[in-house]
Amino acid sequence: MSEERIETTRVIEAGPGEIFSVLRDPRGHVAIDSSGMLMSAEGEPVSAVGDTFVVHMDREALGDRPMGRYDVTVHIRSYEPDREISWSIVGVLRPPVGHVYGYRLEPDGAATRVTSWCDWSDIHPQYRGSGLFPVISAASLRASLGILARTVQHP
Repeated sequence: MSEERIETTRVIEAGPGEIFSVLRDPRGHVAIDSSGMLMSAEGEPVSAVGDTFVVHMDREALGDRPMGRYDVTVHIRSYEPDREISWSIVGVLRPPVGHVYGYRLEPDGAATRVTSWCDWSDIHPQYRGSGLFPVISAASLRASLGILARTVQHP
């Protein structure tokens, strides 16, 4: 981690394909969100860099900024099936902020080592020093990994 990036890792007892299926699906993002901001999503599961989908957000869940409900468009920036997916967000702020979220998946025996991260090292200069980042904490990323594990692990 650095001053402009947070990440957390968890070993999940499921294969990379099963995990990646959740991560490429807009509804999967909503299902594993621990922040409470993601309310619903529209769009098909993504399959390539450049694909997009819409997420309906509610910033009031964080209680930090009075943004209420709004929509963001998720733009896929990296896409390697069963290995990596990342995206940037275009929302209400203009110019777009430029922060990036993602997941890396590494086989670990019968399980998968999953790393969730957020990087804001390349944000638009207008937002530097704004106190916006990180939007969610490393603990929130870790909690989302716990929800992801609960979603894909089979008893």
